Amino acid sequence: MRSDREKMEYDVVIVGAGPAGLSAAIKLKQLSNNSNKELSVCIVEKGPEVGAHILSGAVFETTALNELLPNWKDMPHPKMSAVTEEKFIFLNKNRSIKLPNIFLPKTMKNHKNYIISLANMCRWLAEEAEKLGVEIYPGFAASEILIDTDNKVYGVATGDMGLDVDRNPTDTYEPGVELHAKFTLFGEGCRGSLTKILMETYNLEENSDPQTYAIGIKELWEVSSDQHKLGQITHTIGWPLDKNTYGGSFIYHLEDNQVAIGFVVGLDYQNPFLSPFDEFQQFKTHPLIRPILENGKRISYGARALVEGGYQSLPKLTFPGGALIGDSAGFLNVPKIKGTHTAMKSGMLAAESLINALTEEPVQELFSYRKSIEKSWLGNELKSVRNIRPSFKLGLWGGLAYSAIDSYILRGKAPWTFHHEHDHKQLTFSAKAQKIDYPKPDGVITFDKLSSVFLSNTNHQEGQPIHLVIKDEDIPVKVNFEKYDGPEARFCPAGVYEYVKESGINRLQINASNCVHCKTCDIKDPSQNITWTSPQGGDGPNYPNM
Repeated sequence: MRSDREKMEYDVVIVGAGPAGLSAAIKLKQLSNNSNKELSVCIVEKGPEVGAHILSGAVFETTALNELLPNWKDMPHPKMSAVTEEKFIFLNKNRSIKLPNIFLPKTMKNHKNYIISLANMCRWLAEEAEKLGVEIYPGFAASEILIDTDNKVYGVATGDMGLDVDRNPTDTYEPGVELHAKFTLFGEGCRGSLTKILMETYNLEENSDPQTYAIGIKELWEVSSDQHKLGQITHTIGWPLDKNTYGGSFIYHLEDNQVAIGFVVGLDYQNPFLSPFDEFQQFKTHPLIRPILENGKRISYGARALVEGGYQSLPKLTFPGGALIGDSAGFLNVPKIKGTHTAMKSGMLAAESLINALTEEPVQELFSYRKSIEKSWLGNELKSVRNIRPSFKLGLWGGLAYSAIDSYILRGKAPWTFHHEHDHKQLTFSAKAQKIDYPKPDGVITFDKLSSVFLSNTNHQEGQPIHLVIKDEDIPVKVNFEKYDGPEARFCPAGVYEYVKESGINRLQINASNCVHCKTCDIKDPSQNITWTSPQGGDGPNYPNM
């Protein structure tokens, strides 16, 4: 405990104003207000505003929202476009084959779902939380877990402001704030920096599979009216990815002639020369896709990592004084291509378990939380699809074949469970890999990384400590460059990492100001030599309508 930091006391502190954290806060206040009990709840959010760091497709299933706010349709809520048509298409380089909808598994069908901006959904949920008395502090990045001498979490501290690159105070220095709590919920999203520390401190992954991830890259376009089909959603697999690389695309038609188009690549890919960003740009040139974007305008860009491990990769969810919710734990349903409803439900179940525990002094570990998940539709949903994602280790066609058998014949009740491996261990040496020659961007349909980052509204105050920590300065060149041809320069979707030659010697240059906080570097670095930490609160991307 530092003497220079202000202390604030709450019953519950929640890290992250995403769907899980906001749903947990709303449910906590609903339950406490219904029982006429005072309960103080605080949310800290590293983005400059709620929703600023939120990025998703997104097709939204309302199951959890219906439970949380049953009358939401009668409330002023963000724009939501009902799904009117859906397509699932296989691509090769010049052709496309549409899979008849009758063959789509039930999990992939989107009847009664909505196309939304998840960022705007979170902004709305934050308003509802504040109406109930939740305190929300955007622009404050939780940078430290507070743990007492009994190894119990008792809150978090926000990062110091106004430090120079060497972490010395400047004239604008302000110490962080300690937020003390009886219980702390961590809803940082995928690969949260504090969550990663919790995993190690409490050995939360001891009895689970390694988490596996993907990177999702998204652009928002304003297209011509003749190409706009409100409510239409399209998913593709195949080209330009090879048959051994998991991934695909989404194209969602929103209101106001806008189209959300994105590309997802599993981070268990093997070829170190693969660039997810450039695969996405190339995808947009396909004869089926290009006409949608021609005569249109790209208006926003972003990227984020996705948790794809599913049921078998769920860690131990609780530890003394706290619990994991949402993507911090890994509740994404990969075959359904959705994780918002599951994240919300996890936050709601954590709140329900916690409300009873808060009557105890001191609050014990929340063991009932995991039990409640197993008994809920959330646990059943994830367990039933647990084998779909790892089946793609058999390749595209093997994965599709197994997925059909699992969905239609076994109905998710197979007596076996496939397992995951660490993504960072999957790269082959560059000497054994096929180089990929990506076309240069045309500035019309395809673009470079720097112009893309510009559209993400990313900003990091100059002179602050670099938030991308290199553990061993020798490893990037001696290992990553020499053995893998410097994959950091390709798997990062923001041009943060580049190898430059000075006096005939290569070195890794880190352009930290470009970072869009996707966390891919922390995941895919084959040496696990990069640690992503939170920069100064309020810095990073600022996604409008994403």
